[in-house]
Amino acid sequence: MKTEVSQEVLDSLTDIDMPRLGAEPGPDSRTVLDGHTLPTYNAECLVVGSGAAGLRAAVELHRRGVKVAIISQSAWGGTSACSGSDKQTLHTANTADQGDNYQAMARAIRAGGAMDEDTAYVEAVGSARAMASLQYLGLPLPQDRLGGTLRYQTDHDEVGRATSCGPRTSRLMVKVLAAEALRLGIPFFNQTTVVKIITTEGDDRQTQGVLTIRPKDRHEANPLGLALFHAPVLVLAAGGPGELYRDSVFPNGCFGSLGLALEAGLDLINLTESQFGIGTRREGFPWNLSGTYVQTIPYIYSVDAEGGEHNFLAAYYRTTQELASNIFRKGYQWPFHATRMLDFGSSLIDLAIWREGEAGRRVYMDFNRNPVAVPGDQAFSLDRLDDDVRSYLKHAGAVQPIPIERLRHMNPLAIELYRRYKVDIATAPLEFAVNHQHMNGGISVDIWGQTTLAGCYAIGEAAGTHGVTRPGGAALNAGQVFGTRVAEHIAASGRAVMGKPEQIADLRAVTDLKSVLRADSPLDAQTLRDTVQARMSEHAGIMCTPASVAAALDEARALNDRIRRQGLRPDRAGEGARLIQRQHMALASEAVLAALDAYIAKGGGSRGARAICDPAGESLPEAASGALTEFRFRNEQVQDKAEQLVVRLRSGKIEVSVRPNRTLAADKSFFERDWPDWLMGCIYKSQQTDSAV
Repeated sequence: MKTEVSQEVLDSLTDIDMPRLGAEPGPDSRTVLDGHTLPTYNAECLVVGSGAAGLRAAVELHRRGVKVAIISQSAWGGTSACSGSDKQTLHTANTADQGDNYQAMARAIRAGGAMDEDTAYVEAVGSARAMASLQYLGLPLPQDRLGGTLRYQTDHDEVGRATSCGPRTSRLMVKVLAAEALRLGIPFFNQTTVVKIITTEGDDRQTQGVLTIRPKDRHEANPLGLALFHAPVLVLAAGGPGELYRDSVFPNGCFGSLGLALEAGLDLINLTESQFGIGTRREGFPWNLSGTYVQTIPYIYSVDAEGGEHNFLAAYYRTTQELASNIFRKGYQWPFHATRMLDFGSSLIDLAIWREGEAGRRVYMDFNRNPVAVPGDQAFSLDRLDDDVRSYLKHAGAVQPIPIERLRHMNPLAIELYRRYKVDIATAPLEFAVNHQHMNGGISVDIWGQTTLAGCYAIGEAAGTHGVTRPGGAALNAGQVFGTRVAEHIAASGRAVMGKPEQIADLRAVTDLKSVLRADSPLDAQTLRDTVQARMSEHAGIMCTPASVAAALDEARALNDRIRRQGLRPDRAGEGARLIQRQHMALASEAVLAALDAYIAKGGGSRGARAICDPAGESLPEAASGALTEFRFRNEQVQDKAEQLVVRLRSGKIEVSVRPNRTLAADKSFFERDWPDWLMGCIYKSQQTDSAV
């Protein structure tokens, strides 16, 4: 008999209060640059971002004796604190029935291709340590009575390595890590937006800190509210480029650091790879509709401009059983994947929903109705489902007559979560769409999180470590593993030694910033946002053509050239930070399109993020109504799985090149042979710079 979960417990797992920040330290000195008097703060290491990855790095750095400070645009306002799904998970390597050895787990993490073998192994072997330390801090991961962690199957995971504390897993992670950071007394600078990375001059550049904009520092001698943070080590943990797409499940205001990194000369990688899937739009409460939301098999329909209702999926699937079974499979096949459009698979649903949106119709999910039958076929029945679907629902005890009752049985938290945001899916249909959810690419890093700029590291979604696809929850795990590893490397390197503020070499930083913020510019923040987001959603979403991508790239280049010539116009005081972030999104947009165009031009085919539609393509999706000829697509080339696209900005131009995936050394570790490498710090040797610390 299933145990009923009390309302008190449901509330505790959906209403997650975050700790209050303490008073921040005052400036250590003041610096005058281009007529502006800037407060200057000193640290041995700066962590940019206050999500789960950044907080993990800060806590681990402090424990290793590094004087670290956290800089955040909005404390507890990022993706890991505000977004997610009921299958946002951590990974465990465990017993053979659900989970397995680290090498097998690493193979699963990198199975989609375009991912370094050593990185996948690092994430696998570090997962148990990451999970155990979070449990030590108080993360309530579920266990059975013998102490085993409860696990289940998620997308791109055929074994069942995932675990979860419910839809707020990532927010709970942020909470326990934030509480630990505050307990340790780590300085926290909130409402602080990084607008430029400060580096030394010359060929062997290294980081010196960041230039920020802080509203509280705006006054007559500092009208932009600028502040300098001086540190020899920088950890970028600001998340992904949520503001890149109009159709996005990211919370509003998530900009990430891709444009910031490009301007600083860092290499980016795998920008062609993202995740798209069904979810509620950011205008309301943005959330992924994976897991039990669709495993309850709700009725999905669209509404036209005249209010007419359409059972549109019936035109795509041949039988009611096939339609209903594929709705269920979106639970663990949530991200769009081109190959799943074939053979009446689950991503045919994504295509159908996308087409309804293109036709101007709004799409809904109704939990009070079962799927409407395909015309001419039998009505929906739990007894007429594919074997895998029927077996799952039977074992889960989810045999109630309507979806909302099945959802209340399997996952009452899913209902409570939307109620917290004034949406009652128990009484009204839920509007949703296909949205951008995660950037799998990002800043290029080695196995210790080092970027191509000395002294600069990247972790979490800022780091491009994921390849084409990844098991659901692997991103959370990666942020925790690499948050710890960067702390280990920084502490071992001895690089985190504070210098004097006057040693900052980039004296043009303020001048360069002012050249962008120009009162006479015809470009404003709203225009820039709408232009970039519409272009990315319409030309770089789940359906692409070579011609549309090439045209979008030309437009993106022209826009960035215009920004360089004309700048951007602040329309109110205090808008400078947001304008610079919009500029960074325009630059990131060009970089993504340049990578995608280069990939397509060399014959690249369809895979995780997108279908590359081509009349000469090898694959043709079919619907019950006939062949979908306009969506014929190229197949992925096998050799593309073994390499990654590298993007960098040089003299204002985006350059794209290719590098092979790093491989994992075949020789096994041996205690007596390898222990001296640990004792002498030789394990921290960098693979990118080939220098030992």
